[in-house]
Amino acid sequence: MEGLKTSEATNSTARRRDVVAARFGARADDPINPPQSYRPVFGFPWLDLGVASYHVRPLTNMTSHRRIFLKQLGLSMAGLGFILSAPESLAAGQTLRRKLPRSRSEAQGVSSPGILAFLEAVGRSKHEFHSLIIVRHGHVIAEGWWRPYQPEAPQMMYSMSKSFTSTAIGFAAAERRLSVNDQVVSFFPDDLPAEVSDNLRALRVKDLLTMSVGHAQDSTGSLWAEENWVRKFLSLPIPNAPGTKFLYNSGATYMLSAIAQKVTGQKLIDYLKPRLFGPLGVEGISWETCPRGINTGGWGLKIQTEGLAKFGQLYLQRGEWNGRQLLPANWIDEATSFKIQQPAPDLERAKKESDWHQGYCYQFWRCRHNAYRGDGAFGQYTIVMPEQDAVIFITSETSNMQGVLDLVWEHLLPAMQSRAQPRNKPVEAELQKKLGALALLPPKAQPSSPVAVRISGKVFSVRKSEGCPESVSLDFSHQGC
Repeated sequence: MEGLKTSEATNSTARRRDVVAARFGARADDPINPPQSYRPVFGFPWLDLGVASYHVRPLTNMTSHRRIFLKQLGLSMAGLGFILSAPESLAAGQTLRRKLPRSRSEAQGVSSPGILAFLEAVGRSKHEFHSLIIVRHGHVIAEGWWRPYQPEAPQMMYSMSKSFTSTAIGFAAAERRLSVNDQVVSFFPDDLPAEVSDNLRALRVKDLLTMSVGHAQDSTGSLWAEENWVRKFLSLPIPNAPGTKFLYNSGATYMLSAIAQKVTGQKLIDYLKPRLFGPLGVEGISWETCPRGINTGGWGLKIQTEGLAKFGQLYLQRGEWNGRQLLPANWIDEATSFKIQQPAPDLERAKKESDWHQGYCYQFWRCRHNAYRGDGAFGQYTIVMPEQDAVIFITSETSNMQGVLDLVWEHLLPAMQSRAQPRNKPVEAELQKKLGALALLPPKAQPSSPVAVRISGKVFSVRKSEGCPESVSLDFSHQGC
């Protein structure tokens, strides 16, 4: 199913509004208007860690990316029933087509010494980098993968997924399938609680986009025990008026995914294929789903690094790609513009030092230096720098996400000049050698583990799932497992 035609989607929306009008007194003939005005919200990015710990609940430590890599080698714990649902895949494992053009860094006005200094600073830090791509004036000028990570291997985006969900809403709004001013209850008349509160009735799509639902806590953990996540979300109390208080809420992004599927008849990943992934030449994408087959929206996307680079370049170009306007420029501007100032005890200091106090947008964050970004737990970044005509893509594993951005501003930002620079062949050769030799050091192992003693020989039951074992036992009694 390629998706509803615009006229069919408009008729579907009109029927939906008739239901809302009958129940809530809304105007059934309310026009489908493009985004106009938006209320501000607050932001706490460190709550993003919940995305990783929520979806893979038994595995919450900082070894998550190593788990992902093991999963790609066929050692996934998903087969043992630890993950809620299998991801939906688009040609999984295939390589990217139509790569971005490559260029020497100095030819695009970026000094090789500056990039080399950045890599050396990363090496001295406690951050574990997995991949890096720097794009200037539409050309890749530096790229590297820390072995065992490689260009062809999709990487988990965590909450970077949210920016793709926001993009899907942008496409749906451009096709007049919905408006950001639509009531959330209008999409799910069969899943509403018996008593609909005033705040639930007032909740709009834009409140989901800006994470200003009004919940007292992130809704995500409340959804997992349920088969119908939409119904559970709508049943939760909303003590604060929507649009007045920010709470980082991955459940809100899931609801955006559910709304997109409702009005298009397709999962996000399928809806975006002909509109985004296809035109960009991106393949090998997968996205986790809820028990009802709705993409999780706020997390669970896996994509190759260059696919992420193309996504950021599309935003830098305000929705234009190869001479074609994929997404309206006014939507790009709206989705990435300041919506709210996050609070802090010393706000003026925070605004000078923190990239988490520059404002929140439609599932994007404002940055210092008039940049903006999508990001995900443990250090996944798509940093768009309009004033420098540059995009920086980083996947990593770190407990200090601000520290990674600090290195970008310290080394990469000043390396970008307004015009081409003289070629520096010795440093250029050193940089290429450095990029080609990137690798993660193997973890230091201990000869024994107290955990092995506690679990050896014990039988662990596994949640029932088709094709999975009912129990697992580990034996460490013979100098191995």
